[in-house]
Amino acid sequence: MRISFDLDDTLICYGDPAREPRLPWFLRLFLPDEPLRKGARHLAVTLTSRGHELWIYTTSGRNPRAVRLWLRFHGIYVKRVINGTEHSKCFGQGSSPSKRPKAFKIDLHIDDSPGVAIEGQKYGFRVCVVEPSASDWVEKVIQNVTAIEVAAKARS
Repeated sequence: MRISFDLDDTLICYGDPAREPRLPWFLRLFLPDEPLRKGARHLAVTLTSRGHELWIYTTSGRNPRAVRLWLRFHGIYVKRVINGTEHSKCFGQGSSPSKRPKAFKIDLHIDDSPGVAIEGQKYGFRVCVVEPSASDWVEKVIQNVTAIEVAAKARS
């Protein structure tokens, strides 16, 4: 299964003191070290060990290569980063919906925005909403992934 994550207020949480340890100082000289949400590394390792492919899908303009490197140094391996620039090239500036996971064959998108979940219902893509302050967010994502896995096994 292909699973994508939003960055701002999903994997990157400035307001929450519960964060993964910062990168070593020498890496911070070359890479932006934004606050990675506590549990992100554990979740990524769990999902990849279950055979899932991880992506980033953000509307921010962050450099995809820098995002992949930053996450890799945290022990998180993502296959692809779709940023706002790529989204706009594919679908046009200010297009609706704000994200289109189905266009990239993404099976589940993790986001903090209830608006993205509404778009998911309207346009037929799966979204798991995790609030920035939720301490049980890892369990919520795993429950959603497990439910999709079970439904897929039942269909086959």
